[in-house]
Amino acid sequence: MSAPVVPSPEPGGLAGHLDGFVRAVRDAGIPVGISQAVDAAEILTVVDLLDREQLRHGLAAVLLQRAAQRPTYDVLFDLWWPLSDRPVAPAGEGGEDGEGGEPGESTLDLPGSDADLAELMRDQLLQLLMDGDEEALRRFARLAVERLGRGQPSPSGQSFFSYRVLRALSPDTLVSQLLAGLLAEGDRGGLAEQVARQTVRERLAALRAAIEAEVRRRTAAEKGRDKVAKNAVRPLADQVDFLRAQSSDLAELRRAVAPLARRLAVRLSARRRLGREGRLDFRKTVRASLGTGGVPVVTHHRPRKVHKPELVVLCDVSGSVAGFSHFTLMLTQALREHFTGVRAFAFVDSTDEVTRFFRPGADVADAVTRIGREADVVSFDGHSDYGNAFEVFADRWPAAIGPKTSLLVLGDGRTNYRPPGLPVVADMVRRSRSAHWLNPEPRRLWGSGDSAADRYGEVIDMVECRNAAQLAEFVTTL
Repeated sequence: MSAPVVPSPEPGGLAGHLDGFVRAVRDAGIPVGISQAVDAAEILTVVDLLDREQLRHGLAAVLLQRAAQRPTYDVLFDLWWPLSDRPVAPAGEGGEDGEGGEPGESTLDLPGSDADLAELMRDQLLQLLMDGDEEALRRFARLAVERLGRGQPSPSGQSFFSYRVLRALSPDTLVSQLLAGLLAEGDRGGLAEQVARQTVRERLAALRAAIEAEVRRRTAAEKGRDKVAKNAVRPLADQVDFLRAQSSDLAELRRAVAPLARRLAVRLSARRRLGREGRLDFRKTVRASLGTGGVPVVTHHRPRKVHKPELVVLCDVSGSVAGFSHFTLMLTQALREHFTGVRAFAFVDSTDEVTRFFRPGADVADAVTRIGREADVVSFDGHSDYGNAFEVFADRWPAAIGPKTSLLVLGDGRTNYRPPGLPVVADMVRRSRSAHWLNPEPRRLWGSGDSAADRYGEVIDMVECRNAAQLAEFVTTL
């Protein structure tokens, strides 16, 4: 029998519970419209509510738009639609005393020390991992957390911990036994062993995920679902602060940045003020007017030339904005892949052109390494000096910015209390067609400490850009 779902009591019964779940999904950053919420309510009428995985996939089908949203959704689903504490077995399937039992629990209710219990559970875990029964594995995870995961309450009030369960079970030490059980004697090595190893990795990952989900469920019962959700749900890739981005976020960020870079370059490209058709072709217009008695009823225009965007990107690559630096270089690479009229410059306390490191198809990580090794971006102590960096740029590349050039500066504007070089920035802005500065720090911090962002904002359009969502908003409103 599939595991029943027991939602916590909510005002309005099941409909109220679903409404709370939809609100939690929306609060996590996943856009859910009214029509999708209505579709979610319809899902409850067509799926088997006793089949938890069917309900999970059904709601996901109508609430999610991208695969990247699925991990966040799964965490919230496990909090809002947990397994029942005491699933009821169908008539005739109960134990000897007439009560239903959970799969994987009947042989473990034995006296003994914690070490004996852990050893018994390790034996059963080995068999469950061999069988690959996902439902039984989730049931086992619930029992393991109940019997092995309780510890002294932490200052935050949490009483169950996944690391206690994993330490007691040590599932990674079962790999060799699992491989021996999954492989026949003659299948060692080659493709068969690779497939078996991948299977073992997936099942161990499923076990860890089930244990973590059960710990979250129990913690939510103690502290409240909303409080746990705020700490357990990782922000979506487009909401991750660039300054705090982890390596695991970079791949998704790269996918989000590429289309935004293309749109950004289009928005920054030079636009002519002559309408869609270009300048008037006087000769063709006069020739055509001969057929109407010299009256130019129809005007002819020269074809409008498509102007390739000319962009100059100035990137702060100092250590204080390491996470943002990786983003800016990803943005630069994406711009270079689609448009040839882009020149990139990196700076710390000096400036150097790094366009050569971002040829189409180049790897961003390799470009970062080469910039650190080959680019002349440090002239004194390796600490940010915006004023000197801007002066070096203006002296070495005076013709880089012209009336058809859009200037894009990326950095936090923290000058280490050194001169900010405002006159140089003002002159660059005056000579460019348009100029914008993307700052990864919250607006409330501009001007605090050694930040000169508020002063730069007086001479250039300073925009808060802490994540990909804000970058998309900037591109849209540009």
